[in-house]
Order: sequence, then structure tokens, then C-alpha cells
Amino acid sequence: MVDRFRTRFEVADERFRRVNGDEWVECLWTGGRWLEGPAWFPAARHLIFSDIPNDRLLRWDETTGAVGVFRQPAGHANGHTVDRRGRLVSCEQGNRRVTRTEPDGSDTVLADRWQGKRFNSPNDVVEHSDGSIWFTDPSYGIDSDYEGHLGDSEIGGNHVYRVTSDGEVRRVADDFGQPNGLAFSPDESQLYVVDTRARHLRRFTVTGDGALRGGDVFATCDAGSFDGVRLDQAGRVWVAAHDGLHCFDPDGTLLGKLLLPEVVANFTFGGPKRNHLYICASSSLYSLRVNVNGVRYPGW
Repeated sequence: MVDRFRTRFEVADERFRRVNGDEWVECLWTGGRWLEGPAWFPAARHLIFSDIPNDRLLRWDETTGAVGVFRQPAGHANGHTVDRRGRLVSCEQGNRRVTRTEPDGSDTVLADRWQGKRFNSPNDVVEHSDGSIWFTDPSYGIDSDYEGHLGDSEIGGNHVYRVTSDGEVRRVADDFGQPNGLAFSPDESQLYVVDTRARHLRRFTVTGDGALRGGDVFATCDAGSFDGVRLDQAGRVWVAAHDGLHCFDPDGTLLGKLLLPEVVANFTFGGPKRNHLYICASSSLYSLRVNVNGVRYPGW
């Protein structure tokens, strides 16, 4: 039997009352050390997520409710995305690279170096409709052996990168403390990037040539630090924090929060209508059906 508890929405702005959902939050599974990176596969009706310190990827099956090991070892993988051909793209902190899992189960390395130097520990990843892969590269996986392998930074900083469809790696932002979660706006004209060290979320304009402009602070966290970020179809910005999920209007106003009993690391919208929230929080995987829909990007 799935454990559940009553949903707690905290309203900060009356516009948040349009956002609602199930009366109960379900705990689908617990028993991890630090869960991260949920990625929803609509065709298979399953969710892949990371248990970083235990160096494994887990799979939750919607049809049976079963959770099993998808891959172990897993390069201390952190964040994931599903590309437009239905393939898993992963940030492997321990292996200091970004990979794609092919239909036959083999791995293709999309990026492991910039200007000949190894990345620190790729953290979170998204795909643009032009086929480029964007990811953050903080130092968490080389800071200790807990989430990766203790090591030195060859690059000497924590940055944001873009891998073009022909495999060229470009650095697109170099003024972060610890870049973390990232997500495009519905029309992909803007990119939101968390800086966990600075405890805020920044918003950039995406130019036609795949560069970034601006980068002003969009929101500051009032409960620990931000982590993963996603947008819904109306452009509202949802961000993981220590007390749950924070929801912001596109104008930057904090609308409200979904409060959870564990520190939230990351989450995604899933289900056939992208109105299921799947939330990785400390040791547990939670789910809630809401009355908003996750963004469908151009080309999906």
C-alpha cells in the first residue's frame, strides 16, 4: 500500500489559488540516500531517477508501482532528461561527463571535456528543440567521495555549457558559484538557471545563435537553497527548495509553495497530460496530480 499524507499548499498570492491538486501526496518509494534527477518516459510509463551516493539509477513502473534497479554502477549520475527521440540523457558526476543511453542500452558520450579539460561533475541537463544539450557543471561530485570521486577541478570554475548538435562544446555562462538546475521557458526564449551557492535563480535571454544575455536574479530562496527547476505551460516557474516546491509567476512574484516533509532536490512533470508531479526529496519519491500541465517545448 502506498503511503500518503494530506497535501499542504501555502498561498502567498491569490493567483496561486488557481493551482491545486489531489488532496493527498503519495509517497511512492523510500529508502534512498539522496534522490535526484527524475525523468519521465511516457511510452514506457515509467520514471528513471538517481540515488547518487548509492551509485544507482532506479526505475518506478507506473503500471505496477514496483521500483527496481535500472543501472548500477551509474557513474554517480545526478540529473537526467529525455530527448526528443525518447532517449535518456544523463549527467554522470562520478565520470565527469554527459551521456546518452541508446535504444540498445549502450552509452554515447556527448561531452566530457571543454578545451581539453575534464568537467568537474555535470549536474543537470535540458535539451533545446534545435537538438543542443545544455547542462550545468558545479563541483559537488569532486568535493568528496559521497556523490562522486574526490578530485581537483581542471577547468578552475563552475560553469554552464551547451553541446551543439554536431558535438561542439561551448561555455555559455561563467559567473556562477554553483550552477545547478536549469530549464527553458515554454517558447525557449529564456533560460532559468539556479545558483545554489548564491541561493537564487537567474533568468537569461537565449539569443538566436545559442548564446545567453542578461542573467538577472529572478528569485531568491527563503528556505535553504534552490535546486531543480521546471516550468508549467502557463510559464509559472517551479523550483525545488528545502521545504518543498516554490512556485513563481513569470513576473517574479512568489505565488505559493507545495510543502513536503523532506528536502526537495528535483522533480518533473509526467503522466499522459504532464500534470503529475514526480518529486525526489532526500530519501523518498513523492507524487501528486495537479491542475497545471508541465511545459511542452517546441518540437515535442
